[in-house]
Amino acid sequence: MLSQNGNAGKRNAVGTNHRIGMMTLAAVSLVAATPGAAAEPGTESWTFAVTPYLWLPNLNGTLKYSIPPGTASAPEVGVGPNDYLSNLSAALMLSGEVRKGRWSAYTDVIYLKFSSEESHVKAIDFGNSLVATNLNLNTDSSLKGLAWTLAGGYSAVQTPQATLDVLGGFRYFGVDASSDWQLTAAVNGPGGGQTFPRSGSIDKSVDLWDAIVGARGRVRLGESPWSMPYYVDVGTGSSTLTWQALLGVSYGFKWGDVVLAYRHLAYDQNDDRLLQDFRFSGPALGVSFRF
Repeated sequence: MLSQNGNAGKRNAVGTNHRIGMMTLAAVSLVAATPGAAAEPGTESWTFAVTPYLWLPNLNGTLKYSIPPGTASAPEVGVGPNDYLSNLSAALMLSGEVRKGRWSAYTDVIYLKFSSEESHVKAIDFGNSLVATNLNLNTDSSLKGLAWTLAGGYSAVQTPQATLDVLGGFRYFGVDASSDWQLTAAVNGPGGGQTFPRSGSIDKSVDLWDAIVGARGRVRLGESPWSMPYYVDVGTGSSTLTWQALLGVSYGFKWGDVVLAYRHLAYDQNDDRLLQDFRFSGPALGVSFRF
């Protein structure tokens, strides 16, 4: 909804105590989005892996808002990059795996909420034309989203030194985005008769369903307990393109693995849709429990 209530520039800054709390949670939880460790090669018994984790992504991309009913224009807002902990106000992540022989099923759930992301109005959509602007004064955006991945896999490689699962499934991504803007002046549309206000706010929600294919596994480093987990997928559907990649290093115990990784998740809807070349990137830290 587009409004001209002059509430741009209001920032829900995350306090120091909250940032300390988030860092403490990361240290205590030891969590990361990693592929669950595979069963020993050749075993036909059921095995399970559960991975609670914390991922601290940065944001980059463009929010292209559609023109609300009763108005003549809407902004195109660039978001990020910003500091990891200064804008991440809520996070909840969990992944799991079940495996029997060479077959497996994998799921992953991510909830993220970002408040007061530093942003800028890049252009104004007047319906039939897009007018670029550099009049941004004070703009911020908030974004919250739930991502759920579900996939089945088959182990193409399963040796003591390396595993490789090919997988196929889907990913759901529900996003609520809002932006408050303040410009140095109003923006006039082409031909006159249309004016984009100097300040205001707008919000938009989308639900994306995409089919994905990919691969996941790990490579053991010699005879040591160290290994390198990896994950990659690519998909399309509601999105023109979505893809995800993870690479990390882990240390194995009898009960599971402690992992440090870097994860990247990208969405692009193109056309006049909300998410334009949107990327979530950052480190993750965690532990996988096997039983």
